[in-house]
Amino acid sequence: MRRLPLPLPCLLLLLLLPAEVRCTIDCTEDCSSKNVAAEQGTSSNDNLSVNSASGNKTHGGGRSIRAVSPFDGTISDGSNVTLPSPVYDLKAKYVGMTSVILTWLVNSTASNSYRIEYGNDTSMKSLMTSETEREITELIPGTMYNFIVIALGDGSETEGVPLRVYTKPSPVLDLKTEYVGVTSVNLTWEVNDNASNSYTYRIEVTEDMTVRNVTSTDHKAEITDLIPGTMYNFTVFAVVADNETEGEGRSIDLYTKPSPVLDLKAEYVGVTSVNLTWKVNDTASNSYTYRIEVTEDMTVRNVTSTDHKAEITDLIPGTMYSFTVFAVVADNETEGEGRSIDLYTKPSPVLDLKAEYVGVTSVNLTWEVNDAASHSYTYRIEVTEDMTVRNVTSTDRKAEITDLIPGTMYSFTVFAVVADNETEGEGRSIDLYTKPSPVLDLKAEYVGVTSVNLTWEVNDTASNSYTYRIEVTEDMTARNVTSTDHKAEITDLIPGTMYSFTVFAVAADNETEGEGRSIPIYTKPSPVLDLKAEYVGVTSVNLTWEVNDAASHSYTYRIEVTEDMTVRNVTSTDHKAEITDLIPGTMYSFTVFAVVADNETEGEGRSIDLYTKPASVNSFWCEPVAKQPFLMLKWKCPSGNSSGFKIIISNISNSGKNEEDAPPCMGEGSEETFKTKSLDYFTTYNVTIITVSNGSESSPVYGLCHTSITDPPHPSEAPSVKVVSHSSLSVEFSDFDSLYGPLKAYAVMITTEQGYESLKSKLNNTYRDFKKKKTTTYVTYVIETEQAESPSFHSQNGKNIVNVGKGNTMYGYENGPLIPLLSYRACVAGFTNITFMANVIEGEDSYVSFSPCSEPVLLPQDPGIIAGVVIGCLLAIFAVVAIGGFIFWRRRRKDKRNTEVSFSPIKVKKSKMIKVENFESYFKKQQADSNCGFAEEYEELKSAGVHQPKFAAELPENRGKNRYNNVLPYDISRVKLSNESSGTGDYINANYIPGYNSKKAFIAAQGPLPNTIDDFWQMIWEKNIYSIVMLTKCMEQARTKCEQYWPDKQSKTYGDIMVTMVSEIVLPEWTIRDFTVEKSNTPESHTVRQFHFTSWPDHGVPETTDLLIDFRHLVHQYNSQNPVDSPTLVHCSAGVGRTGTFIAIDRLIQQMEMENTVDVYGVVYDLRMHRPLMVQTEDQYVFLNQCVMDIIRSQREKKTDLIYQNMTAMAIYENFTPGPGFGKANGYHA
Repeated sequence: MRRLPLPLPCLLLLLLLPAEVRCTIDCTEDCSSKNVAAEQGTSSNDNLSVNSASGNKTHGGGRSIRAVSPFDGTISDGSNVTLPSPVYDLKAKYVGMTSVILTWLVNSTASNSYRIEYGNDTSMKSLMTSETEREITELIPGTMYNFIVIALGDGSETEGVPLRVYTKPSPVLDLKTEYVGVTSVNLTWEVNDNASNSYTYRIEVTEDMTVRNVTSTDHKAEITDLIPGTMYNFTVFAVVADNETEGEGRSIDLYTKPSPVLDLKAEYVGVTSVNLTWKVNDTASNSYTYRIEVTEDMTVRNVTSTDHKAEITDLIPGTMYSFTVFAVVADNETEGEGRSIDLYTKPSPVLDLKAEYVGVTSVNLTWEVNDAASHSYTYRIEVTEDMTVRNVTSTDRKAEITDLIPGTMYSFTVFAVVADNETEGEGRSIDLYTKPSPVLDLKAEYVGVTSVNLTWEVNDTASNSYTYRIEVTEDMTARNVTSTDHKAEITDLIPGTMYSFTVFAVAADNETEGEGRSIPIYTKPSPVLDLKAEYVGVTSVNLTWEVNDAASHSYTYRIEVTEDMTVRNVTSTDHKAEITDLIPGTMYSFTVFAVVADNETEGEGRSIDLYTKPASVNSFWCEPVAKQPFLMLKWKCPSGNSSGFKIIISNISNSGKNEEDAPPCMGEGSEETFKTKSLDYFTTYNVTIITVSNGSESSPVYGLCHTSITDPPHPSEAPSVKVVSHSSLSVEFSDFDSLYGPLKAYAVMITTEQGYESLKSKLNNTYRDFKKKKTTTYVTYVIETEQAESPSFHSQNGKNIVNVGKGNTMYGYENGPLIPLLSYRACVAGFTNITFMANVIEGEDSYVSFSPCSEPVLLPQDPGIIAGVVIGCLLAIFAVVAIGGFIFWRRRRKDKRNTEVSFSPIKVKKSKMIKVENFESYFKKQQADSNCGFAEEYEELKSAGVHQPKFAAELPENRGKNRYNNVLPYDISRVKLSNESSGTGDYINANYIPGYNSKKAFIAAQGPLPNTIDDFWQMIWEKNIYSIVMLTKCMEQARTKCEQYWPDKQSKTYGDIMVTMVSEIVLPEWTIRDFTVEKSNTPESHTVRQFHFTSWPDHGVPETTDLLIDFRHLVHQYNSQNPVDSPTLVHCSAGVGRTGTFIAIDRLIQQMEMENTVDVYGVVYDLRMHRPLMVQTEDQYVFLNQCVMDIIRSQREKKTDLIYQNMTAMAIYENFTPGPGFGKANGYHA
C-alpha cells in the first residue's frame, strides 16, 4: 500500500478525545471505508464510513492517521508534522439552526491558515480558512457539534482548540391546539429535526402581563389553570439536550373557552320565534358574544347575541328546535361548551275553523293547519257552555264533540298541541249553537184545499227560546213560513198538490236549525164539479164530472157507492167512471171524491142520487092457452128491485097494440106467470116485457109469441052433394075460414042419420064400422090441405070436390062404395089440428069444427052384378091410375117448388129414400163390416158437384180471401155482396144451401180471416141474417181455425157495420151471444144471435148424438121466430165438414117429421151440389146416420117425441115453449 500525504486526496481532521477517535474525511473524490484507516499503535483499523469514521482510543498511546487513495492505493501518513500556536478564545459568535459563526483569537505566532474540523456524532467535516472568524453552514438543527480550530503552519499544525456547540433546534411546526378547554389548552406541534428525540420544550404562557412557563418532553402539552374565556399567547420553544439552547419560539394565540352559560331558559315561546335568556359567571364575560345554534331536524343555523338573551325568529311553527347557546370570546371564534334547550315553537293558530256538522248533541269541527309539522299535532278543543268548561282531544284536523245539550250556545276553542303534548298554539274559537232536536209528533191537525194546519212537540230544555221555520216545498218551488209556537197554519196552497212540509227548530241565534222533520201532505183536491150521470143502466151507471184543479191530471177518483146500509168503493183514473155490479132498480147515492196521487188524500165528496134501471127479464116463455085467445107469459123474476112489469102486446100483422101491467115479483128468481087479456087466435104477437121501478123502465125484452089455434069457425054452408052413381057421391065444399088457424085437413063424413048428432065422437068411425052396422056415421075420406089432387079429390079456387065411394084408403079410412038405394047426407070436418091414434082421428085432441050436413041424397039402384063387376074393375084401375098420378103430381109439385130458386140449373139430386120404420134394418146392414155399406155410399158422393165452375173464387184478387185452397164456393150458388159497402168486390167464401122448406134456408161459410171480417158482417147485414151457428173454436190444437169476429164488451165497427154484444150465456157445451147490428148512416138495426157450439172435437165427431141434436133444436126454435126470408149462417173453419153435418141433421129431422122417410144419402148429395166437400169425412157421414137411428129409437122407446123433449129442455134459452101437438106426424107446433 502506498502512503500519500494527508491532504491528498482527502482532508482528514482528527480530533483526539480521551475516549474516542474521530476522523472526518472530506473527499473530493470517491472515498470509501476501505480507503481510510485509523491506526493507533498496532491496533487494528477501525472501519470508517464515507464522511465519517470512528474508533475507540485507548488512553496512553499515540495516534496516526493515514489515508489510502482509492485510485492508486497511495497512503498518506499524518505523522511527523510541525505544529503552529493554537488559537484561543474560540467561541461561537452566532449559533443558528444550520450555521454557526466561530471566532477565535490567535497569538503572535500566527498561522497562515486555519483548519476547522467539525462534526457531530455521525460525521466529521473540515474546512480551511485564513480568517479568525468563519461561518459554518449546512449544519443540522438541534445537533451538538464539536468544532476544532487548528492553526496551520507551513507543513505543520497546532493542536486544535475544541468548541462544543448545539445548533439551535428548528422552530416547532404545525403548532396547534388539540383541545381548548375552559381552563386548559392542549397544544400539539411537530418537529422535523433529527435530534428532536432529545428535545424538550418550553411553553411560554402569556396572559396580559403575566408570563409563565410550562415544559414538555413531548410534542404536546396540556396547559392548565387557565382563566376561562381569556386570550393567551402560547410560545413553544424547542430546547436541545443541553437544556439551554432553544430554538426560535413558535407562538399561538388562543382564547380559552368560556364557561357554559347557566340557567338557559325560554322567556317566551312563540309561533315563529323564541326568546332565550341565560347567565354567565366568567370574569371575561363582558367581552363575550353568544352564538345560538338553532337546530331543526337536519337543518342548523346560527344566531348571534351580544347580551345574555336572544330572540330567535323565522322559526317553523310547531316544530321542535334544539337551541344551543355558546359563549364566544373576543376572538369571535372560541366558543364555550354549548348549553342546550329543546323547545317546540308554538303551532300556528288553526285556520278556517268551522263546523262541518252541527248536530243536536254533537258538533263536528274541522280546521286547517298550514304548519309543516302539523302531521305531529294533536288538538285540544275547549268546550265552554255558560260556566262549564271541558276539553276534548283530537289527533286529526277534525273533532266530533258529543254529549252536548240541544239548542245551546257553545264556544269551541281549538288549540294545536305539538308533539310534546304541552306546547299549544293560540286558540281559535267558534261560537255555535247546537242544533235543536228535531221536532216530535209532527202531524197535520187539519188538511184543507188551500191550507194545512201543522202541530208538533219539542222536548229540548232550550225550546222556550226556539222559533220554527216551516219549509213548504212543491215540486221545484220552496217558500218559508215562521212560527214562534208549536203550530203553524200554512195557507195559499194549490189544491190537490203534494207539499213537503219540513219543520226546523231554530235556536236563539236565528240561524242554527235542527234537523227538519218532514211530513209529505197532499192538499185536498177541490170537490168535483158538474157531477152527472151520462148513462144509467141496469147494473151500471156511467158518471162524469169536471175538475178545475191544476193537479187534476194526477188525480184518481173514489166513487163511494151507497145502497141502503151497504157501501163500496170504485176507483177511476179519468173524469168518468162506470159503476158496475149494481142492483137493478135500486136507489144509489154516488159520492165522488177526488183522490190525489198518494191515493189517500181525498177532497170533499160531491153526491148524486140515482135509481138504476130495473133489470130486464133474462128471457120469457110464452105459451098459448090451448084453444083460448090468451097467452100465458112466464119469466124468472130478474135480479134487483122492481115495482112491476109493463107488458106490451103488438099484433105483427096490424097496428093493434095492447099494454098491460103485471104486479111485482115475489122475489128474485121466482117464476112469474101472467095471463094476457083476450087476443086473437092464431096470431103472432110481438110481446115486450119491461121491468118498471120507481118510474124507470128496463130495456125491453122482445119475443114473438103465437096465440093458440082453435076449432075453425063453423061454416054456414053445407056441402053440396051430387049423386055420381049408385055407390058414389060427389061432395063439394068451400075452404073453411082460417081465422083461428090454418086448416091442416078436412074429413068428409057420411051419415045415414037424418037428425043432428055430435059428429066429433064419430070421427074415429070408419067405413068398416059402417059396414058392420056399428055406426051410421063415419069418415070416408081425409084430405090434407097440401095433398095433391087425385081421382078422389081435386081443388080449384077454394072449392074442394071429393068423390065418395071410390074405394081408396087414406090413413085408416076407406073410401068404400056406398050402398045403393040408401039416403046419405054429407058434412065436412075442418081441422086446424088433427091428431091420429091407431091411424084414425082422435076427435078430443083435434081442433075441429063441422059444416052443416047436406040434404039427404038417395042413391039409385045397382044396375046389375056384371055391370057392378065391370064398374068395380074400372074403378079399381082408375084408383091405381089416380094414386100413381097423385104420386107423380106430388113429386112434380115438389120439384116445381124447388125450381123456384135462382140457381135452378143445379142437377136434380140423387136419392136413397128409406122409410122410417125400415131404417133400423138398413142401418144395421150398412153398419156391418165396420161401416162398409156407409163407406161405399160415401165414396159414391165424392164426385157430386165437383165439375161446377168456381171462377170468382179463383180470381187473383179473391185468392187471399180463401182460408183453404181446396174449399172454394161454386159460382152457381155463391153469396154475392153488394159493391156499395165493401169496395172490394162482391166475393165472399160462402154458398146458399137449401133447407127442407127453402132453397136459401142456410148460408154455409168459412170462418172469417182477418181480412174478411168486414165482409162477413156485411153479408150478415145485407142478407138479413138473425142467427149464426159457429161450430169451431177460434184456436184448436194451437192453430187458428177462425178469427174472433165479434166484440167482447165495447162496441166495435167492422167496415160501416157497428156491432155491440148485449149478452153472453156461457154453458159447458155451447155459448149463446146476442148482438145488436147497426149500419152507419141508417136508423135501422136488428139483433143477431150467435149459437157457438164448443164441444165438437178438432178431428172427428161429437161423442154422443144427443148433444148435437139438442143444439140443433135450440137453433131451430129460435129460427122459427125469425123472418121466413132470413137464412141461418152456419160456419166452422172451412165451412164444409161440421157445417155440412149440422145442416144435414136439420134437414133429416124435418124430413122424418114431414115425410116419415129418411134420405141421408140424398141430403148429402144435395148439399154437395151447392158447396164442395159438405159432410167432409166418412165419420161425419156415419154420424149423420147414427143421429137418425138414435132419434127413431128414442121415439119408439119413450113413446114420445125426442124433439119435443129436447125443445122443452132448451126452453130456458128461448122466449117460447113448444105448443101442444108439437112433434106429431105433421110437425106442427104453435
